[in-house]
Amino acid sequence: DLFVDLFILMAELGKPIVGRINGHALAGGLGLACSCDILVSVDTATFGTPEINVGIWPMMIQAILCRSIPRKVLLEMEMLGDRWTATQLQSLGVINRVVPHDQLDPTVKEIADQLAKKSPVAMRLGRDSFYRQQDMDFRAALHYLHGQFLLVSQTEDSREGIKAFFEKREPDFKGK
Repeated sequence: DLFVDLFILMAELGKPIVGRINGHALAGGLGLACSCDILVSVDTATFGTPEINVGIWPMMIQAILCRSIPRKVLLEMEMLGDRWTATQLQSLGVINRVVPHDQLDPTVKEIADQLAKKSPVAMRLGRDSFYRQQDMDFRAALHYLHGQFLLVSQTEDSREGIKAFFEKREPDFKGK
């Protein structure tokens, strides 16, 4: 199933995914949007799971949606099939930024430029650990994250970042 493979690939990519929403994100489109790490949407976009309106349930995206949208909100969305505005979802923490149409591309570029300045190895380890720990129990997550902290703190990028901080300059990360 290519849809399942796509969602797994997005989760395991190891690089940040910035979603750019310039229209409607309905059904599978909402699943793709919620698979992104950061979402930027135009203020006129709508979101929803209209599947129930045609006698279907959004099974293929539910595992993703329940990790991004609060439970009661998601159940209402799935059961009623209504559309939600970008502003409504931003107020719930689902969308990071809602902007006018003319600010969509500049905002996405600004975020991408900021991300590009970060350590690639720290970003990969951090993003991967974020998603892996979410299904662990609390103690297991703490132990796992402690190990990941030890790993990331021993990288060349970590040493460069600390050195650059004390030298009051921008770091030159190599991704190692």
